[in-house]
Formats: sequence, structure tokens, C-alpha cells
Amino acid sequence: MANETVFKRYEGNPIVTAAAVPRANSIHNSAVIKYGDGYVGVFRVDEHDMRYTLHLGRSRDGLEWDIEPEPIRMESDDPEVVVSEQSYDPRITLLDGVYYITWCNAGPQGPCIGLARTEDFVTFRQMENPLPPPNRNGVLFPRRIGGDYVMLHRPSDRGHTPFGDIFVAFSPDLVHWGRHRFMMGPAGGWQSLKVGGGPVPIETEEGWLLIYHGVWMSCNGYLYYAGGAILDRERPWKVLYRTRDYLLGPSEPYERIGDVPNVIFPSSAIVEGNRLRLYYGCADTCISVAEAELPELLAFIREHSF
Repeated sequence: MANETVFKRYEGNPIVTAAAVPRANSIHNSAVIKYGDGYVGVFRVDEHDMRYTLHLGRSRDGLEWDIEPEPIRMESDDPEVVVSEQSYDPRITLLDGVYYITWCNAGPQGPCIGLARTEDFVTFRQMENPLPPPNRNGVLFPRRIGGDYVMLHRPSDRGHTPFGDIFVAFSPDLVHWGRHRFMMGPAGGWQSLKVGGGPVPIETEEGWLLIYHGVWMSCNGYLYYAGGAILDRERPWKVLYRTRDYLLGPSEPYERIGDVPNVIFPSSAIVEGNRLRLYYGCADTCISVAEAELPELLAFIREHSF
């Protein structure tokens, strides 16, 4: 049974299924953020031909979604900077008044982190890929640290073999990236195979709250869980606390049964007051939410840390 000490699943889960887009085989691992009087999202849609495309969605309450049937069209000044036909697992960061989208912009050389910007979720300007392949789980911090932009990333490989340590990179301009600092790697139990960044980090008085995914290998394949960490506010590669116990594990039928069974993939989080709403992909098939009280979540991470 999944640990529900902190997070409580929404009774109406899953909130998004393939029925939301005509050509969808599945919709999962997507990014949601508050915008105006409601919410917007960039959704991963795996289509009938198994292309992975990014689609814009809008919602009044963050639970019922209207997702556009056609993929997002991005503008680019360089014909070599394009959205690939295997684009997946987006995140959205509001930074200095601009919304930045990062995603896995996979190509022939392997998975790569894509980067784009928008101010209105109408016009999207694609930027240079910030890091070379193979790499996954690029997540921008929501403010500069020491004057620099900061991104979590996970150097990877061209296939699906286990390789997963989280690094922090810094940039003065969102183009040139360096100072790659190791942040954390696999540990024991549910996170013994690989780890990767999840939602955009949330700044608190105790440090940056990072919800991440951890993977372990069973005799029947990979299992994905959600865990939590608190990072130093000015040196985010320094992990102050990290959960020994997972926060959410696959236990419900919609988390256990799907295109990739037994997957909880945390991809976005929204804080309203003291309540945090977590959006997560389920079994690479649909999207669900769970909620927690922020003080209780931080306390749980501290008290159940290595």
C-alpha cells in the first residue's frame, strides 16, 4: 500500500485521460501552472503513431481540462532549432515575468533538453537546446541564484539502461551553461536504480522543496515513486534533507495498469496558501493529482531523511 501519510489522492483521479485529445494513445507526465484567473498546461500526448507531442491546455480549476487537439507550434529564428517528433515530459517555470518550458526534445543522437519561452501562451519562441544529448529531466529554478539561471538536469544515455544522477548547472544568459555540480544520485530501496528531478523547485524558508522521482528494479521491471528533498537556498546542489521513505508509490489501478505499469511520475506542483497540489503521470497513460499540507510535507521530509 502506498504511503499516504502526507499526500491524499483526489477522489476523481485520473483527471486527464487519452479521451481529451482525438489522436491520443495516452496523456501523461505534463506541466501545469497558474495563469490569470485559471490554469494552463503543456501536456505530453503520445499519439496513435507513437509520436510524442506537446499540446496546450487550459482549465478554470486545474482539474477539468480543455486540451488543444493540435500540437504547440513554436517559432524559431534558426531552422536547425526545432521541436522533435519525440517531445515529452515538459515543465513550466515562471522566471522574471517570462514562462519557460523545458522538455525532452529527443533526436537521433538521443534524448536532449529543449527550451522555449512565452509570455502569453499564444506565441512560443524556441531557444537553443541548453545542454547536449543524452540528457533528461531539465527543470529551471524559478529565480536566479547568485545572478545566474539554474537548472536541474540528469545526464543520461541513448537507451533505457539505468543511469540517473541529478546535477545542477548555471548560466548567465540561458545559452551558455557550466559549473555542473552533482546534487544527488540513487540511494537505497525504492530509489536504488536512478533518480530524476520532478516539478519546479519551490522556495520555502527551510530551503528549496524538490519533489523527485526514484526508480528501483523488480523482477518484473521498473517501479517509479515520488520522493522529496530540501535543498540549500543559495547552494542548491547541497541536499539538506532527503526522504528515506517515499511520498507516493503506485498502488491504485490507474497507477499500476497502463502502457508502462507501476509508475508515479511527479511533474508539476502548485502551492496555494499552505496546500500543495501535485500533478503526476500514472503508468505512462493518464494524469492524476494528490494534495498535501506544505508544513506537514516539509516536516515529513525532515523527519524521514537519511
